[in-house]
Amino acid sequence: MNILSAKNIVKKYASHTALDDVTIDIPTQSIFGLLGPNGAGKTSLIRIINQITGPDSGELFFEGEKLTQKHVEQIGYLPEERGLYKKMEVGEQALYLAQLKGMKKAEAKKKLKEWFEKFEIDAWWHKKVEELSKGMQQKVQFIVTVLHEPKLLILDEPFSGFDPINANIIKNEILHLKKQGSTILFSTHNMGSVEELCDNIALINRSKKILDGSVKEIRKQYKSNTYELEFTGNMMGFTNAMWTGAELMEHTTEGEFNRAQVKLLGKTTSNDLLQAIIPVAEIHLFKEIVPSMNDIFISKVNEGNTIGTKSNFSE
Repeated sequence: MNILSAKNIVKKYASHTALDDVTIDIPTQSIFGLLGPNGAGKTSLIRIINQITGPDSGELFFEGEKLTQKHVEQIGYLPEERGLYKKMEVGEQALYLAQLKGMKKAEAKKKLKEWFEKFEIDAWWHKKVEELSKGMQQKVQFIVTVLHEPKLLILDEPFSGFDPINANIIKNEILHLKKQGSTILFSTHNMGSVEELCDNIALINRSKKILDGSVKEIRKQYKSNTYELEFTGNMMGFTNAMWTGAELMEHTTEGEFNRAQVKLLGKTTSNDLLQAIIPVAEIHLFKEIVPSMNDIFISKVNEGNTIGTKSNFSE
C-alpha cells in the first residue's frame, strides 16, 4: 500500500513550469528519496504535499484518501531552511511547536524530555536558540519534527549542518522510525545516504520525473557487465586468455600485482571469464562493478540536459 500518491502533478509560476505531469507513489513504511539538481522541482512538490501551496492540476492521495487539511497532523516536515525563533528558549519553543501539531502540553513536555536526554541535549532546555550552533539547532528541529509521531516524515537535506558523528545519530533515528512504522520522504544531494538508507527513489530534472524505482533494481539496471580483477601472472597471457569473450578497459601494475577492468562481450558470463584466465593467473580479487547512485544521477541529469538543449536549438 502507498501512504502517499501524487498523480500527474503540474505546477506553474508565471512563465516557469516547476512540475510537469509528475507522478510518484511512496510505499508505506519505506524510506523514499526525492532527488534532483537545484531548481528541478523537488521543493515545489514538497510544498504541495505539505499543502503550503496547491497544484495547478493533478491529485494527491494520503492512504487512499484525497489529501486534505485533516492530514497535516499526520505529516512531519523538516525544511532545509531552519525556522526557529532565535530569542526564545529552546524548551519553550519546542513545547509551542509540539502544541501546534495537536499535542497536549504535558504529553509534549514528557516526550521532549525523553528526546532531549536521548540526544544528550537536556542541558539546553533553558538556553536561547541564538546561543546554539547550527548543528544544535538542527537537532532541536529534528526532535520537534518527529515528536508527534507522524505517519509521514518529510526531511529536506536532513544531514545539513551535522558533523559525521551526529549525522550518523540522525541516520540511526531515521532507520528506527521506519522500523516503528513511519514512512520517510527525504530530499538530499548526498548520494551516499541514498544508497545507505533509501528503499526507493524518484529523480526529477527540469520539472519532469526522469527515473524512479527501487534503489537495488535501478543500480542493477544500469550495470555495464564490467568486472574488476586483481591478479598475479603474465599480463600478455591474461589478455590472450580472454580472447574475444571480453574487452580490457583499464590496466595498472603495482609490483607483482596487476589490476584490470574487463567488460564482458556477447554471451560471455563471469564464470566463462574466470575459467579462461585461471590457468594463466592467480586471482586475488574479482568483483562486479555496479554503478553508484551518484554515477546514475549524473548520467541521467546530463542525458536530460543534452536532450533539452537539442530541443531548444531545434525550435
